Amino acid sequence: MRFVRPLAMGAASLSAILLGTSGFSGAPAQAQVTFSAVRALNLARNVAVQQNGGLSVYRPAQCMFQTADAGNECLVSMDEDGFVFRFLGGVPGWEQFQMPASVETEVRISGDGRTVQQLIYNGPPRPNQSAAPEAQ
Repeated sequence: MRFVRPLAMGAASLSAILLGTSGFSGAPAQAQVTFSAVRALNLARNVAVQQNGGLSVYRPAQCMFQTADAGNECLVSMDEDGFVFRFLGGVPGWEQFQMPASVETEVRISGDGRTVQQLIYNGPPRPNQSAAPEAQ
C-alpha cells in the first residue's frame, strides 16, 4: 500500500484554490459573481418551472443555467433593488431541436436573491420584448 503525503499549504493558498484566484497580482481571470446573484438566478428559474408545470413539461432557456452576471442575456437589470430576469421557455428540448418558445417569463428577485418580489409576466412570448433569443 502506498501513502500519499498531504500537500502543505497555508490558508491563503487554500482560499485561492477554492475561489479560483491566484496569488499573482493583476486582474483576475474572471469577475466574481456574488452569492446573491446565484441565488436570484436559481430562484427565478425555479419560479418559472413551478409556474409552467414542472420540469417534465417545461424547460427555461439555457441562459437561466449560466452565471448570473452582466453577460447573461436573461438578466435585464441588476442593482441594489434586485434582479430582473426575462427569458423564454418551452417543452423539454425546445432549444436543442430549434423549436419556438411557448412561454416568456419576467420576474423580479430581491437584492439578496432570496425573495420573489414580483412575477411581472408569465405567458406567450411577447413580440415587443427583447427576451433571450430563441435557438437558431
